[in-house]
Parts: sequence; structure tokens; C-alpha cells
Amino acid sequence: MKVVVVGAGVMGVTFATIAKALAPDLDISIIERLPKAAGSNSSVFNNAGTGHEANCELNYTPVDEEIISVEKALKIHAQFNVAKQFWAYLVQQGIIKDPATFIHQTKHCTLVSQSSINELRLRFKEMSAHHFFDHMHYSEDFEEIKRWIPLTMENRPASEQMAATMIESGTDVNFESVTEQMADYLVEQAGVDIHYRTHVRHVHRSPSGGWWLETQSEGQAKRYKADILFVGAGGGAFPLLKRSHLPFRSRFAGFPVGGRFLLTPIDEDMAKHYGAKTYGKAKVGAPPMSVPHLDLRAANGQHYLLFGPFATFMPILEKNRGMFEYIRSMRLHDIPNLMNVAVEHFPLVKYLLTETFKGKNSMLSELESFAPGLSTKFDWQVIQAGQRVQIIKDGDLQMGTEIVVSEDLSYGTLLGASPGASVSPEVMLRCLEKMMPGLFETEAAQQVMNEMFPVSSLDQLMNDAECYRTVRDNVNQKLGIKMS
Repeated sequence: MKVVVVGAGVMGVTFATIAKALAPDLDISIIERLPKAAGSNSSVFNNAGTGHEANCELNYTPVDEEIISVEKALKIHAQFNVAKQFWAYLVQQGIIKDPATFIHQTKHCTLVSQSSINELRLRFKEMSAHHFFDHMHYSEDFEEIKRWIPLTMENRPASEQMAATMIESGTDVNFESVTEQMADYLVEQAGVDIHYRTHVRHVHRSPSGGWWLETQSEGQAKRYKADILFVGAGGGAFPLLKRSHLPFRSRFAGFPVGGRFLLTPIDEDMAKHYGAKTYGKAKVGAPPMSVPHLDLRAANGQHYLLFGPFATFMPILEKNRGMFEYIRSMRLHDIPNLMNVAVEHFPLVKYLLTETFKGKNSMLSELESFAPGLSTKFDWQVIQAGQRVQIIKDGDLQMGTEIVVSEDLSYGTLLGASPGASVSPEVMLRCLEKMMPGLFETEAAQQVMNEMFPVSSLDQLMNDAECYRTVRDNVNQKLGIKMS
């Protein structure tokens, strides 16, 4: 069986790694537009690197008339713990030599001002009652919060009323590093090849079954035949879906949202002094991915502070791709969907356009409001992050992700962005279960599954506290994460 994966980011490479482990005889080709793996949204500074466990993101626990919903937070936390099981397996197998090359323990904190204290207090009450978050700490004591997250509190007056939650066992994840290491492992396996600098121009069904891919590589045209085709190409998945002529293609359109960050390198002493990712509350009208946060990042042996994101609205599919390509990818049936979003979400569109033209001084002003004194403490630079393309489905704008699979199971793709890379192993496992259920039927495959994912059931992790803690502690030990 010939499997072709479009995109050598964290999704596509994870898909291929799991599939090859379950069925070593599979013939897999990965096709990547860029000259290396993880060169787009998986690249280390094209995302915030937060290991999203819903520890600190208020948008994962929406409040409606003083009733808080924690269901989304529970699901994301469970998904991330499935992801950690897979990464621990990669370490155990020697695919990743040292977990410190990609994952670092970093406190996850939420900080709010007086107007949102009741919301955070309610969030803490509901979340800490569940075994996922029973080690979460809450405080309204200024000095205690200052000890947790000094850089955000050192220059605030002690009279300012604030509240915070803190979890010691949060993580910072370099998704570029883990993806590169998986890709390096894959190319050493028999029956796996990765074709870089190769752009997929068209996909169409083969009369004999499966799919033909028409590609361009350094001016040369080449065709690839696939029995199973998975497109994990970020925003680039939308035009390929349109060209597939699958019947459900007209239900989906893409809504591009970019982002910028302020970035500065810091020394190791400062990194130890702060050691946190601190999330605040999004502005009214801002999209969920625009929640302000001040993050400690680790990449290539260096520590950084990252603040943002500052949303941008550019009609492009991926960073460094042209606007014309996005326009050319649209079809007539997309226009009503786009118009509907423009009308129903006009405050969002207005917000994105306003943010796009925000200058560095305005960005530094927002940093100063979030963490007084920090804007002048370091030499900050503005960096452009990756480009997300959110889902418009049946005219409705959605902020999550969706696996879409053809009726004959030969074509699958992942659309959308959030929470993205953090849950990629769990999402790709579900994608494989949908597309290639036969992979899981052999006794050998089941043995590998038990090694990769000791407990892959989200319901079991959510409902069986003893099981969750056993798996969590075992995985954390392999990844070098210590519980408080």
C-alpha cells in the first residue's frame, strides 16, 4: 500500500511515524514545499510553544452568566496527555535522544485584574475539583503571585488587586525540534522517503483507484500515485481539498489569521527567575488565539521571552506564500460563506484589520500594561509568527480543528488550527483510525499501540483518576517533568 503525506510539519510527520510503527511494511512518501521539515507553522517561533493542557487559557473555559464550562478544557488536557505518551515512547525508542531537546518544564499561570477575579475564582473552583487540575494553586495575595511570576508583578503597586492560578508541571515545547527528530528517524526506515522543495499543484482521482498528485520541484514536474492520501499542509490543505472534487469540499472555506510577537533573548539566570508562561484575558472582540501571554521559550540552547500575539489579517495560506494563491484557491461557492462571516463577525474583521497596522510602540505599550517595566528592560524585536487558516464550515466560522475523510477512506485532511501541535499525536491517531482501520487489527500492531499509547481513551483519562495519575507520572518521569 502506498501512502502519501502532504506536509512535513508536526501533523504530517506524526501521522507517518505512527503509521510506520503500526505497519512497518508500509510504503510512505512525504511531500514538503519547503527545504526542511517543520519549516512552517511548526517552526519554533511560528507558534507560542505552549504545551496546551488548558492549564492557563481562559478561552478554553467560557463563562455564560456566571456558569462556567470546563468540558473543552478537560478534553484538551486529556488530548495533551495522550500526546505526552507518544513523545515518551519516542524517547524510549531512541527516536528522540534527549527529551530536553524539545520539552521543558515551565509554570503555567493565569493572571487577571480586579474585574475578572470572580471569573478566575469560579474557574479554579470548577477545575481543581477534577483530578486533571487538583494540583492547581490559586491566590489573590500580591506577594505570593509575585513569587510565582515576578516579571509581571515586580513593578506593580502592591495595592493593585490581582488574582492568579499556577500549575508547576506545565511545559514549553519546541515542536520544530520534535518534528525534525521524527523526520530524521523516518528517512532511515526502509520504505520511507521525504521529498523537500516539492510543491503539490493538483490532486485528482486515479481511474484505477487512489489519487494522482501533480507536483513541481525546482522547475521539474513529477507525478506521485497514492492509495491513501493524507494532507496535513496547514492552510495549504484548503486549495488541495477544493481541487480534489470531493462532494463535501463546498462546505469548507478558509479564514486566514496571522500573528506577530515581541521577542527578546534572556540569560539563564533570568530564565530561572521567571520560569513561566503567564496568560491574561483577551480583549473584547479579539479572537481566542489573541489571548495575551508572556512566555519563557527555550530553543537551540538559548532562552527567550515572547509576548503577544498581535493578530494580523493577511489573505495568504501560509507564511511566505502569496495573496494571489489564496484568491486562486477560492471557488464561487466560497463567496457566500466568506460574506456571511464578514457580516456576522464584522467586529472580528475590524479588530484584525486594526491589529494588522499596529506599530512596535503600540505593541510595547501593551507589554507595559501586561508587565510594567518590562518594555524597557530588554531589547525587543517584532517577529512574524505562522499563518493560521481557520475553518468556515457551512458559513459558520470555527476556531477548532476538524478531520475530514472521504467516503472511501482514501483521502483525509486536517483543517483548522487550535490547539494544533500540542495535541497532534492524539489527533493523528484518530485520523489513522478513521482512514486506515486495518492498521490496528494485528496482534503486533496492538502491542505497538500499547507501547505508544498506554491509555489513548480520553474518557478513561477523564473518568479514572487512578489510571490518569499512573500514566501521567510514568510519562512525566520519562520526559523529565516533576509534579509539585
